[in-house]
Amino acid sequence: MEQANLRYREYAAFARQDDAALERDCTLEVFRATGPGGQGVNTTDSAVRLRHLPTGITVTARETRSQYRNRQLALGKLRAVLERRAQPPRHRKKTKPSRKARERRLEAKHRRSDIKQSRRRVSW
Repeated sequence: MEQANLRYREYAAFARQDDAALERDCTLEVFRATGPGGQGVNTTDSAVRLRHLPTGITVTARETRSQYRNRQLALGKLRAVLERRAQPPRHRKKTKPSRKARERRLEAKHRRSDIKQSRRRVSW
């Protein structure tokens, strides 16, 4: 459990970094975006893929025609992923099914059993 908390803290520390520090930890790859857009998409390397080296998280942005804007969008996506991973999962509380729920489940099982039993061969 302690090691899991350590990971959440690491993600939180990365999420708190400013854009310049976060970008220093990343490798940047630009490529041609696919999809609609015709010649504007086919001829410019405007899509951006950021890979955060310490965590291995990869995000891609190819929403706009501007490489600079896509870089900013990818950085925002990376920050959102880091913030989401920095949140520990909620503690689940054990619950018991109610007596009525147990009765309904058993009744459904009995009904199913009757249906299956009616499919068997009839013995004379």
